[in-house]
Amino acid sequence: MINIIFIGDIVGRPGRRVLTQHIDSLRDEYEADLVIANIENAAAGFGITSKILDELFRLGVDVMTSGNHIWDKQEALEFIDDEPRLLRPLNYPAETPGHGIYIATTPQGEKLAIVNLMGAVFMHPTLDCPFSAIDGVLDKVREQTPCVFVDFHAEVTSEKMAMAWHLDNRASAVIGTHTHIPTADERILPGGCATLSDAGMTGCYDSVIGMDKDISVQRFINKLPRRFQVASGKGSLRGVHIRIDPASGKATHIERVSREEAGS
Repeated sequence: MINIIFIGDIVGRPGRRVLTQHIDSLRDEYEADLVIANIENAAAGFGITSKILDELFRLGVDVMTSGNHIWDKQEALEFIDDEPRLLRPLNYPAETPGHGIYIATTPQGEKLAIVNLMGAVFMHPTLDCPFSAIDGVLDKVREQTPCVFVDFHAEVTSEKMAMAWHLDNRASAVIGTHTHIPTADERILPGGCATLSDAGMTGCYDSVIGMDKDISVQRFINKLPRRFQVASGKGSLRGVHIRIDPASGKATHIERVSREEAGS
């Protein structure tokens, strides 16, 4: 079996702190072969830097996915082409720097394809259709492995669920990210695709989706473009554990994962 731990959107320093505390115990408890994390908010809530990228790899994150904030730190353009384990959504234009797919190898030699997609509804209006984008590459990917994990970075639950049904019997898992609110709809579809509409975030939940709650409230009330700041409180980790049969590529188990930061 392939055991995966997927970590929901890491938001700023609180998210990195709680991940630091728990990543080793999570890997041991779930006998994880691979740890995948969405990191597009890891650098002060907006994007990723080379320093934080290296930090997360040292902690034990094997593959990193992203979404609409991947370019918020311009320096990402300098290293994303050279780091295949850092993904940007597949449905960006082919000329966009970076990669949308990475094929990882477990310690036992099994292969898992990790695919990063971004939704169309209420997201980037000029990206390719995510359904067409995955359909255009999936047969070729499955020639290398039947085990396919998809991080679908999308706003609306209906689009995320539609993607899971679209890929049932062709993908091992479709896990939603982006809204930072964990959902409770984890299940395995009839064709063997594990799905969860949103894994939630790994950051400070005493906040508004990871951002300072007072600033966020005032933005709604006053309609003024005050700059967001990452909340500074205790971090909470949210994610999911998935088990996949490497022969068939079908998921056999899905379970939400939750941990709290100690000492804050």
